[in-house]
Amino acid sequence: MAQAKISAKASEGAQQQQQQSGGQLRGRFYRSTSMADRSSRLLENLDQLELRVEAFRDAASAMEQEKEILLEMIHNIQNSQDMRQISEGEREELNLTANRLMGRTLTVEVSVETIRNAQQQESLLHATKMIDEIVNKLLDDLEDAKIRLMSLYGACTSDVPAGPIDQKFQSVVIGCAIEDQKKIKRRLETLLRNIENSEKSITLLEHQKSSVRQSCNSKQD
Repeated sequence: MAQAKISAKASEGAQQQQQQSGGQLRGRFYRSTSMADRSSRLLENLDQLELRVEAFRDAASAMEQEKEILLEMIHNIQNSQDMRQISEGEREELNLTANRLMGRTLTVEVSVETIRNAQQQESLLHATKMIDEIVNKLLDDLEDAKIRLMSLYGACTSDVPAGPIDQKFQSVVIGCAIEDQKKIKRRLETLLRNIENSEKSITLLEHQKSSVRQSCNSKQD
């Protein structure tokens, strides 16, 4: 009889221990599930924020480009052939307006910093130096500078180039950060546009001189 009571007590104690153990396991399981849910929600929020950060950087980059374009357009108007063919009073008034617009544009500060490693920084400096060397000699030989800049531009585009490609420059640009590659390409596009506009102005001026000479010769005849 005593042995039966002892066995019953042991069996009851074992059942209680199992229940307690099961309760602890369930508690841990529920806590783990709760932590996983929180982690999942936090990760989802960060993923959404990452998209917004990239969109924010893209918008800032677009504003940066718009500022460059506006300044270039104002500069081109001030140095256009049409500006030379109006009266001095009108030219002075238009230049005042252009300077005002340029000043207001310059008050907008937009800067998107590019994260670079040491190799990318070195590649950017090298690429910038190669472009600057051509720009510094631009006035000495406009046509040669144009050809060299076109070879640099050909190294930056995926389109089939119209002329030869500067292989050395291409290898340097490949080592730059993606954002820097885009900026280098934009700078070369701007330089080539400015050269083209200069050539048009020179051609128009030469045509006008020729017309004046022909008119003078006709009068003399």
